[in-house]
Amino acid sequence: MPTMKLAVPDLISNSYFPAVAAVELGFFKQEGLNVALELIFPIDKAYAALRDGAVEFVAGSAHSALSAFPQWEGVKLLCAQAQGMYWFLVMHVDTGATRGDISGVKGRSIGAAPWVEMGLRRLLVEAGIDVDHHRVKIAPVPGAIGSSINFGLTAAKALEAHQIDGFWANGMAAEVAVNRRVGTVVLDVRRGDGPSGCFNYTMASLASTDRLISKEPDIAAAAVRAIVNTQATLRSDLTLASQVARKVFPALEAELLPELIRRDLPFYDASISPEFVADMNKFLCDLGLLDGTLKYDQFVATQFCALWHGATERPN
Repeated sequence: MPTMKLAVPDLISNSYFPAVAAVELGFFKQEGLNVALELIFPIDKAYAALRDGAVEFVAGSAHSALSAFPQWEGVKLLCAQAQGMYWFLVMHVDTGATRGDISGVKGRSIGAAPWVEMGLRRLLVEAGIDVDHHRVKIAPVPGAIGSSINFGLTAAKALEAHQIDGFWANGMAAEVAVNRRVGTVVLDVRRGDGPSGCFNYTMASLASTDRLISKEPDIAAAAVRAIVNTQATLRSDLTLASQVARKVFPALEAELLPELIRRDLPFYDASISPEFVADMNKFLCDLGLLDGTLKYDQFVATQFCALWHGATERPN
């Protein structure tokens, strides 16, 4: 079978690790698929590549599919890599910010990637913070340019250099900033921080086109099984996270990764619930990105739902 491409918007990260590990541990090959990772940043470019046929899958933020597929036409979510919105609000220690105090963003510059920043903007609205009135600057991180950038690491470096006051980025970025004693975690949405409802703004998902799903459903099903089996294997043998990290990540991040995955394991569930879809739909409508409420099966490739809880043996 020819090589298929799976785009991720950030490779040195825990956010899309189930997809990365599925490639590196051989779970796609076990399903008969020859899949290669391709780093494409930012996420809208990854989905544009999916739309244009340059890649077959995107492992990224679910809501961002709208960047290339208006009104969600032509794309479907195949499964979740993990549940919940997975970005952290981290502020420089010099700001004096504390855990849970969202007001610390007032008058500050916050680095965030395109489309990722939407989660923060909506969260701030729900928390009663007016970005303009309270002079909150949310903008791309200095130096985060080019399609092969690893955004989280770039954000952590920019924070350390005082180029920004804070960032909204992945768990690896947060861990690096905390580890270097330059950052304080203010919000960790997955673990209960932030306004009610923000957990389901988005999730790390696996997506593909209606075109592939219709013409080659066996390939789409195989991809879902690969992710489900990877999640199950990491839950049972966390040492494999280290194995993958040493192959893919720089030394420091490879050392940090296993602990991040251990914390993420409770969210390793491939299912996409109607509640999640309803909440994400509302989030997108509130942002003016979607016109009205779509049905569950307009967002999700429901023919693969039965595969979400059916792991098989890991490859030898």
